Amino acid sequence: MGTAQENKRLIEDFAQKVFVDHELDGLEAFIREDYIQHNADCAQGLEGFLDFFITIFSAVPDFRYEIRQIVAEGDLVWMWSRTLGTHTGGPWLGVAPGGQELDFDVIDMFRIQDGKIAEHWDVADTHTFFTQLGRFA
Repeated sequence: MGTAQENKRLIEDFAQKVFVDHELDGLEAFIREDYIQHNADCAQGLEGFLDFFITIFSAVPDFRYEIRQIVAEGDLVWMWSRTLGTHTGGPWLGVAPGGQELDFDVIDMFRIQDGKIAEHWDVADTHTFFTQLGRFA
């Protein structure tokens, strides 16, 4: 098990590569093949993660991600972030693109095992997100 600081750095590097730079190649360096996902909208494993973010980056081509805070304790890392973008690409979560402006907060929790992300949970401001996306009136 890495130190809390090593685990925090892993998540910082992962977030920069994926969420900021939109780089999806080489994720096996960050995510275990048997990665467990606790978000019902995302399938299990590394492939499920890739499919999920290919869809998001297609639906929201200007996807932007701002890390507000990262906290690590043992093998757990929590990250508070702000997600922004415009839904101008393909359909997403059953909603056709219509230029919807998105701006909402997310808390992610990652469990690190053997230097890679083994498990993930998230809590998002889904009321704001789904209202902006057009799923709530």
